[in-house]
This record gives sequence, structure tokens and C-alpha cells, in this order.
Amino acid sequence: MSTSAITASVLLPRHIAIIMDGNNRYGKANNLGKGQGHVVGKDALDPIVEYCVETGIEVLTVFAFSSENWQRPPSEVALLMQLLTSTIHEQMPRMSEYRIRLRFIGDRSQLSEELQALMADAEAETAGFDAMTLVIAISYGGQWDIAHAAKRLAQQVQAGELRAEDISAEMLGEQVQLADAPAVDMLVRTGGDYRISNFLLWQSAYAELFFTPTLWPDFVPEELALMIAEFAQRQRRFGKTSEQVGIEQHSR
Repeated sequence: MSTSAITASVLLPRHIAIIMDGNNRYGKANNLGKGQGHVVGKDALDPIVEYCVETGIEVLTVFAFSSENWQRPPSEVALLMQLLTSTIHEQMPRMSEYRIRLRFIGDRSQLSEELQALMADAEAETAGFDAMTLVIAISYGGQWDIAHAAKRLAQQVQAGELRAEDISAEMLGEQVQLADAPAVDMLVRTGGDYRISNFLLWQSAYAELFFTPTLWPDFVPEELALMIAEFAQRQRRFGKTSEQVGIEQHSR
């Protein structure tokens, strides 16, 4: 069955987030040179992006480099930075062809000035595209994100613009990365590990979680389509009872 047939009549998630894990293990399993699994993994993103925009997904966020990844060997970090630069250059024609907006989240202060400038230019060039938004998380961590949001509210309190007792979860949510985007509906992790590794902690509060042993370079649209079909079968209650959700769905 084609991916389009699988997803044609299902309830689509608005926002899918993917932890692209398993590149190094793929490289070792296939006797590739050191770091070459990341090179292969870079190319695996293209068909996933194309499938998501053709399917009607509003936002796709991928975890390219975490705040914890800075602890990896310097040679691997340098390779990953080089691949991120190449990815941005290579993605630009695809962004124009498919009318995809490109955004980045994370702590840019740790990145080179050249990479920061490239990211800013890519965001500006694609800002008017509205077919889908592709978000690349670079030097990102969910705890950093929440702490950064809290710091911004604290600065408002310090400036006398806000009272501490008035701070709410909604206000904090307005300060996190991607506050203007739909909350994450589906969070997918490839590579066989069962954790979300500090990725979009606030934004994924009610996300449906999907874990697969498939290594990222082997992850294909057909597998994502099956996950989306399963997503449509799950009941998302958001704290309510099954009966309440059923009544609401029946009344629509």
C-alpha cells in the first residue's frame, strides 16, 4: 500500500517532531568510515520532508544537534557542524520548490558566526513560504529552553512590567521556542532507545510517542505513514475521560 493511501483518510498530526538517532550505529554496522553514518543520515531527511509536505503536515521539527552533543569528540562535533552547514545549503532549493519555511531553534551563541549568519539568511529567505515549516533544532535542549523562557519572565518582573504572582503556565509557554507553532502531536525516535533526551519537553507535554528500532538512515516515509495511521487510532484525552472525549467527538 502506498504512503498516500495509508494517510489519505486518517487524522493527521499538525506537528511531528523526530529524534534522528542511530547514525553512528548505522556507520559501524555498514563498515563506514568514522562519522560517515552522519553523512548518510543527512540524506535520509529529504524524503521525509517531501512526504510530510505532500501529506499536509504543518510543522516538522528534527533534532539535529543537542546541547549535550557538544560533549562529543571535537572531530565529530566539527563534522556535525560541517554537515549542518551543508544541509542548509542543500535544503534551500527544496524549500523554494515546495514552499517550505525553514526555522531554527536552540542556543545560537555557541555556534560560529558563519553558521549563525547562514541560518538567519535561510530563515529570512523562506519566511514567506507557507506550505509547511521545517524546524531544525541545533544546540538545543528542552531544559535550556524552559530556563531561557523563565529568565525572560524574570527580566520582565525585574523591570516592573510583570508581577511574579501573575506568572502562569500559559505565560511561560508564550516564551519557549516555537511558541507560535502548534504543540507537538507526534514525537518519533529512531534507533531503538526509549527516551526523549531533553527534546521539546514543554512542547511535547501531550505528544503521542513513537519508538522504532530502525536506525535513522534506514527510516523511510512508509514507516512514518504507518505511525501516522496508528496516531489516528489513539484517543487523545488531555486529562479528560474517554466518555467526555467520545461525547465531544460525536457532537462535532
